[in-house]
Amino acid sequence: MKRLLAIAASLALLVWFASDARWVGLIDAFGRLSAPALAAGVIGFGVSYLLRAGRVYDEFRRDARGRFGACLRIVLIHNAMVNVVPFRGGEAAFPILLGRNFGTPLGRAVASLFWFRLQDALVVAVLAAAVWPGLPLLLRGAGVLALLAFAWYLPRWARAPHAWAERGGTAAKLAKLRDAFAESTRHARFGWLWTLANWSVKLATQAWLLAALLPSAAAVGAAGALGAELAAILPVQGVAGFGTYEAGAAAAMLPHGIVFASALQAALALHLFVIACAVVSGALGWLMPAPPAATPADRSPLSGKY
Repeated sequence: MKRLLAIAASLALLVWFASDARWVGLIDAFGRLSAPALAAGVIGFGVSYLLRAGRVYDEFRRDARGRFGACLRIVLIHNAMVNVVPFRGGEAAFPILLGRNFGTPLGRAVASLFWFRLQDALVVAVLAAAVWPGLPLLLRGAGVLALLAFAWYLPRWARAPHAWAERGGTAAKLAKLRDAFAESTRHARFGWLWTLANWSVKLATQAWLLAALLPSAAAVGAAGALGAELAAILPVQGVAGFGTYEAGAAAAMLPHGIVFASALQAALALHLFVIACAVVSGALGWLMPAPPAATPADRSPLSGKY
């Protein structure tokens, strides 16, 4: 059912785009982007990729052993896969690449990916609660505090002593996941700083481009960028995010007086630019020299790795 809904969302965008020669308007929207604006967008996304690589390097510094380039390669390929492969299937690239490059156990890599995505979602949710239009100040503050309290408590819960492994069965399997999750939250010294820095650059870049595409004020672009990213954490996604990304951005710009059709058009142009940057950078990452594949000895507990 989720896949059918995802396909329906993407097909609805395609039908809307094909009707009334709306593709001409898309070309006009791209025409509003000057060369400096395009260059700023490319640089912004490039800085975002470097910050994400820094987050991976921070957590897996013992595995990486100074190979920041290998972490950047993993991030670039993973990011391209997430943007292109339908139904979030590209997420599988992250644990696979960590295993091939650093010998990271699958459970540890999956737990790390879960922690990364949870950090992303919490940062975006805090921003949304802080700036959501029409929310009373008390409710806004309560929402932000509740999210911050959850972000503080969850790692401590994971690292707390437990006896799940002794119960056997499903509880024992969950115990391994909990322990792997605890490892992820313990070894990233600056994880939250990397996450905040990445999202600051990423949202600012998308806001800048969206404001130029409309054209409109920077505050309107910021609302659209935040709405698009909020749509990205929904349980149902369009194929490669098409449909849900645009709808989230357009809905967030409605309170600012932007016509829904115009907002959809600008959001689609931005989405195509984001995917183009992801695919090109992913191809460059694929062409980067790959480190030697991890050997069985690298994966053993005696190697000192996780």
